[in-house]
Amino acid sequence: MAKKLLMTFENELGKKVSISIDDPREDITSDEVKTVMNDIVTKNIFTSSGGDLKKVDSAKIVETDITEFEYNN
Repeated sequence: MAKKLLMTFENELGKKVSISIDDPREDITSDEVKTVMNDIVTKNIFTSSGGDLKKVDSAKIVETDITEFEYNN
């Protein structure tokens, strides 16, 4: 099962912008994620087509179950 940490921010135009991190630590806490997100905003680390990231919106861990089919050609 693949996991991603999906962090969502609001930019200068009020649009939502998401940043995803593959395979987050199993023991990551909500407080750690919030701290990192606040750092991203206050240190102006990323920008978007709608301007700088201005506000923390939400975060979640998304798990994807993948089933692959193999064919011998």
